[in-house]
Amino acid sequence: MNFLEERIVKNGIVKEGNILKVDSFLNHQLDVDLFDRMGIEWAKRFEGVEINKILTIEASGIGIACVVARHFGVPVVFAKKSKSVNLDGEMYTAEVESFTHKNKNVVIVSKKFLNKDDKVLIIDDFLANGCALQGLISIINQAGASVSGIGIAIEKGFQNGGQIIRNMGYKLESLAIVDSMDASTGEIKFRDQI
Repeated sequence: MNFLEERIVKNGIVKEGNILKVDSFLNHQLDVDLFDRMGIEWAKRFEGVEINKILTIEASGIGIACVVARHFGVPVVFAKKSKSVNLDGEMYTAEVESFTHKNKNVVIVSKKFLNKDDKVLIIDDFLANGCALQGLISIINQAGASVSGIGIAIEKGFQNGGQIIRNMGYKLESLAIVDSMDASTGEIKFRDQI
């Protein structure tokens, strides 16, 4: 069991509806030391891969991406879920559906922060159905940039998102892949990774 799986077992809570609550360390209260270890691990897994930018989606991915970016020495761009008055100029947009929030959002990235020369590492906290990742990939493609890889903290392996993204040919590195969860017992089974 790796460091993230151990933390999930220790502090994660399994809820009905295939919900894994990790808000005490990953997506509400943030354990920056844990994020740093995640950054070290992704730096190993993507060693030798050309990356000059990290892209994530608000809000839960931002904290992780910022700490991880220190290990790659690159800036972070995040897709916004709503247009605000301080966004100006042309935008890339994509519609994404949230498994957790059961809604759709149009996410936005300013064209001035993503271009054809960018080699992008996508970082996010969860992967369930893959809709958010497909939206970010669409934005990268619109920019003419390339996806260098995808780093996910927790992948729900019992849902099809990971398989969809891998079938598209992307290098996807999930630090913990949950194969099953039982809300009645709290048991979590992880996929063995090499």
